Amino acid sequence: MKIRSIEYTGSYGYPNKLPKEARPEVALFGRSNVGKSSLINTLLGQRGVARISKTPGKTRMANYFIVNKRFFFVDMPGYGFAKVGKGEMERFGKIFEQYFSDNTRNNALIQLIDARHEPTKLDIENVARMRRTGRPLCVVFNKADKLKSSVAHKTLKAGVKLLDLPEDAAVIPFSSVSGVGKRELWAWITDTLSL
Repeated sequence: MKIRSIEYTGSYGYPNKLPKEARPEVALFGRSNVGKSSLINTLLGQRGVARISKTPGKTRMANYFIVNKRFFFVDMPGYGFAKVGKGEMERFGKIFEQYFSDNTRNNALIQLIDARHEPTKLDIENVARMRRTGRPLCVVFNKADKLKSSVAHKTLKAGVKLLDLPEDAAVIPFSSVSGVGKRELWAWITDTLSL
């Protein structure tokens, strides 16, 4: 995918409604500190599109970026950070439900999992919500460069089993450091969104 333009169009979330766009969109979900911002910046080939922080839990809204004036990247709030209050976590859940419940969107869903660890309870719950939407789903095992290939294979296999993925879900190991998985993830996005 050749990136010609990227434009931040706004941040949205409960109690306000999420924008409704005619263009296709891909939404990215994951725990705080799973490397979602780094993945977005790597895919788009620009630093600073999604803000990277040393403090987890900085993404508090659904951030919309229009790419090549053709489709949207939607950077969803990171969940699971202990210092985020209960009320804020509930608000994140309502943002997710707002997004998942709208079955008129032309969208695809990406769930990030830290390749070094088995999926958390919150990861498993979020993937279950994704399954119920019937939308195309890709699970990205991020930070794959941190593992030896033999260990990575076993970890991914165990993670896929725990997540109980549908047969048509894509599974991609990814690294913002080495570039592993970048081509495969772009191929999935472009094919799924018919770009």
